[in-house]
Amino acid sequence: YGSGNGQFKYSRSVAVAMDGTVYAVDGYNHRVEVFASDGSYLGQWGSNGTGEGQFSYPIGIAVSPTGDVYVADTGNHRIQQFTGGGTFLRQWGSLGTGDGQFNYPRGLVMDATGSELYVVDGYNNRIQVFDPTGTYQRQWGSYGKADGQLNYPFGIALDASGDVYVVDTGNHRVQVFSNIGAYQRQWGAYGTADGQFKQPFGVA
Repeated sequence: YGSGNGQFKYSRSVAVAMDGTVYAVDGYNHRVEVFASDGSYLGQWGSNGTGEGQFSYPIGIAVSPTGDVYVADTGNHRIQQFTGGGTFLRQWGSLGTGDGQFNYPRGLVMDATGSELYVVDGYNNRIQVFDPTGTYQRQWGSYGKADGQLNYPFGIALDASGDVYVVDTGNHRVQVFSNIGAYQRQWGAYGTADGQFKQPFGVA
């Protein structure tokens, strides 16, 4: 715990580049920290604020096959894109419910080809999909507890076939969708028994 190099305050998520470099979101320090695969500290970027390259309680992170880093700048309701060395490239998003807008974005994942970025739009209870430069592609999800509906979703992952796993935190379950948002299956319920959950967050 702390704000020094290699320390954290409410670390949120990690992503690993193809060369093994580890990028960690240090949420309450409003930064991204970078490590070698053995945990050796390499560097960092970010500070608290609303400017380019600044963050407000970031949560999600993803790395493209080409090494670009995408960060869910949660408190600023936007996605920021950087080089692997932390140079700011672009940003998109604002607070709202329209296409490409966010209300506390959370988890991020990039597909294996680097062609699509999936964003968990937490308080809008939906998944939004963008191309690598932030152009809106599609979305799915709405508030509720029925199949395919979401309640404060958080984590997201893709499998080798392209299916999308979403941690439906408020509904205490994991849901699986096709890459175009068609509901596939789910598991989990509130409780302490095997296979049950209480507000799950991450998935891999």
